[in-house]
Amino acid sequence: MKTRYQAELDALLPTLEGKPRLFLHSCCGPCSTYVLEYLSQYFEITLFYYNPNIYPAEEYQHRLATQKEVLAKTGWATLLEGDYVHADFLSAVRGYESEPEGGARCEFCFRLRMEEAARLAKEGGYDFFATTLSVSPHKDAALLGRIGEELEARYGVKHLPSDFKKREGYKRSVSLSNEMGLYRQDYCGCEFSKKQSKLEPF
Repeated sequence: MKTRYQAELDALLPTLEGKPRLFLHSCCGPCSTYVLEYLSQYFEITLFYYNPNIYPAEEYQHRLATQKEVLAKTGWATLLEGDYVHADFLSAVRGYESEPEGGARCEFCFRLRMEEAARLAKEGGYDFFATTLSVSPHKDAALLGRIGEELEARYGVKHLPSDFKKREGYKRSVSLSNEMGLYRQDYCGCEFSKKQSKLEPF
């Protein structure tokens, strides 16, 4: 049976008391726009920018600057920057470098970033953790949901169910990015996706 993560979120939001603390992993500034606009109504958000997959380092810095630009313009969240150690990503996906975009390599990448978010959410006493990744039409929300549930069980901090691409969330992120004049990347992040994007447009 397919889990309807957006329906789960719809049911959860009216039950919240006050503004719980959410530790939200962000994959990039443009994708974060809609998710922050949406969730900042309900949560006090710390945005965790942790993306050791991004290559090269200059691209990482460009995307980080774009993320900071989003928050400076909106005030939707406070930013926590994770460590940028590209070798951690390469270690996590070793043996899967030739996998196609969206394949097993991506699952290991998701797990790397989401687990660090869950670990720090637990350490910081947050009520929930989540990721912006599901806003992208290129990302499997069901896979992200399963990973989140596994990490909830492991770390004891609630994973916020979500499929942010629903209700035209991705289109809204594109619109907000255009309004803010944000840099939008043309490949997911790693050197392997960069190579594939030259063959197949992102």
